Order: sequence, then C-alpha cells, then structure tokens
Amino acid sequence: MTTSEQERAGCPVEDYVFMGDRRPPLHYFRALDGFQERARPFLRTDDAQGYWVFTDHEVILEGLQHPELFSSRVIVPNEPDPPYKWIPIMLDPPDHTKWRRVLGSYFSPGRVERLEDDQRRFARELIERFRARGECDFYADFAQVFPTTIFLQIMGLPVDELDQFMAWEDKILHGTAESDPDRSVAFGAMMEVMGYFQGLITQRRDQPETRGDDIVSHAIGWAIDGQPASDEEVLSCMLLLFMAGLDTVASQLSYTFLHLATHEADRARIAAEPGLVPHAVEEFLRAYPIVQTARRATRDVEFHGCPVKAGDMVAFPLGMAGRDAKAYPGAKQVDLDRSSTRHISFGAGPHRCLGSHLARQELTVALQEWHKVIPDYHVADPARVVEHSGGVYSLEALPLAWAS
Repeated sequence: MTTSEQERAGCPVEDYVFMGDRRPPLHYFRALDGFQERARPFLRTDDAQGYWVFTDHEVILEGLQHPELFSSRVIVPNEPDPPYKWIPIMLDPPDHTKWRRVLGSYFSPGRVERLEDDQRRFARELIERFRARGECDFYADFAQVFPTTIFLQIMGLPVDELDQFMAWEDKILHGTAESDPDRSVAFGAMMEVMGYFQGLITQRRDQPETRGDDIVSHAIGWAIDGQPASDEEVLSCMLLLFMAGLDTVASQLSYTFLHLATHEADRARIAAEPGLVPHAVEEFLRAYPIVQTARRATRDVEFHGCPVKAGDMVAFPLGMAGRDAKAYPGAKQVDLDRSSTRHISFGAGPHRCLGSHLARQELTVALQEWHKVIPDYHVADPARVVEHSGGVYSLEALPLAWAS
C-alpha cells in the first residue's frame, strides 16, 4: 500500500522513525506522545520499507499476547529479514517456550534475591568512588557500571574487559541512521561478540578447571528436547543475554535519575521514604518505557481496524503503552502516589522479560543506596544530556552535581 493509497483509505501517515538522530533528553518520548495523540489506534510510516505502528496500550498489549498473529522472528521494524537470530527472543512458541524453560532458573525471584546484599555493597562502593568530588557523569560512572558488572558476573565474563563489551554493545544498539545506515557496523559487532563467546565456550569445554557457577559454564551442557543445544544456538542466546544485560537497566536508571534531578519534590520523597522506592520503581518503569519492539504479521488480519497483510512489519512501542492516558490518568506525569502502577514495560505475552526480577531489584538497590548518601543533586550541564533512539531509548550522558 503506497502512501497515497493509505491516505485515501483514511489511514494516518506519520513521520515516525525507528532510528533517529541523537536529540535533547525526552525528545523521543514526547514524539511518541504526539503520534499517539494524532493517530489512534494505529498509524503508517514510510520509514525503512514502511510499517504499521500501534499506538494504544490495550492494542499493544493484545498484539504482544498473540504470537500466532505477530511473529517474533523480527525484533526491530526496519529489518524484515534480519541476518541474525537472537535466542529466545526471536523464536515463537513452542521453540521459545523450551528455551525460556532452560533460562528461567538463572533469573528466578529466589536466585535474584540472594544477590541483593552483594549488590548493595557494590552500589555503595561505586558511589564512594566519586561522592567526595561533588560531581559525576551518572551514566558513565554509575548507571553503566553497576548493573553491567553484576550481569557480567552472572554470565561468567571477565569484569576487566567491560570497556570492550560496552564498545560492542554501543555499535549493536546505538547506531543512528547517519552512523550506521545499513546496519553493517552493528552486524559486524554481533559477529565479534559471537566470536568472543565461541572462544570462551571452547575454553570452558576443554578446560573444566575454568568453569564456575555461571551461565557460560552451564551453557556447554544445555539440552533442548533431550538433545544438546548446538554451538550456533548457544552463541545466539549468549548474544541476546549480552545485549540485554549490558544496556537495559543502565538506560532505565538514566531516565529515572534525570527525572529525580529535575523534580525536587519527588527526589526529596525518595530520599526521605526508602520504603516507597519499590513502588516508585514501577512508576518510573511505566512513565519511561525504554524498549520499542516489533513483530512480523503471519497472516492477513484486520487488527483493530488496521488492514495488516501477511509479512507486514508492525511496531509495538512500549513507550506509547506506558504513557497512554486511556490506561493511566495523567500518564505523561510521574505520580509517586499512583494507586496502580501495573504496566507492560517488560513486555507482555510469552516474551515478557525474563530478567524483570533482576532489573527491579537493581533499580531499587540503586535508588535506595544512592539517596542514603547523596539525597540532593542537580543536572550540572543540561547541554551534555543527549538521548538516542532505536530498540532501547537511553541517555548517553547525565552530569550530576551536589554539595560535597
């Protein structure tokens, strides 16, 4: 369907783009708000090859709950035939279910809870490295380092190679239409990561003394339907875990602390009422949903009035779901007293995020431990705060300052 045909059919056509340029903070959330106000429950964009974008919370929720209609073989709307397969997020049931069962125990509530004391000690250690200076780049000095180091330990990866891991992650997830128009840089970095994991898995297999109680060490013994998982499958799974663990919590922390640095009353309450923090975490997740996912239609279907054809790409931006005023009164505002903070910022349906328990705990620990010692702070240089779009929204720098 061409743009002119869409217009004749009454379909809103908007200038929605998946990979935009770097912009001032909250630009992309405000853009999503505008699309939602102008086009419900869907719109069409000419971005990439053209695709549908669903804009209402309830429609997005329903779409994510029906893999028989919308396949997860794609993950971003501008790649209809991706040259990679991240396991298990790019699998549909029943194969997805089998892999999820293998991975579930690593992120169970009980296992995550046992990590809390160590996480609190590490958070305090990080904060003490810069507290006396009276300033830091919150993203580089804390948001990246805190959850990433924890995840490297869970994976069984060397923490002293963090800089290399983050360089790969940046190429894969943070390219723009200008810096990586054909995604070749991202794909090359994916191959480098998989090559790294191949060497690590070979070492753990050939040298039992190098194994530990970690995901990479366990992966050499994984089985699906009673058969050993292939190296290709294991490497695809490692790539997914690598990217998810190194990016998402850091991104969520960046928006949370930007909000608190610019909203004095909310910051004062977080510092004064540490018991409020778990509830506040849910509200921040709802108000700033960082993941913008996509699917591919498996058949012709009229979905909430949208004439979807088999093979069409469809976007389900979680940033629109969480900020939909039909679902949440005053949705664009953070309300720490909101009676219900149920949200789908971790996704919905069979692909709901496996790491949600870990992410919630890390966010809670970070907020509580930070505000014990640095309760009052502000953005030191607003011009340095830059936002990027793509599959995961994030700030790239957040300079904070406080009285030392």
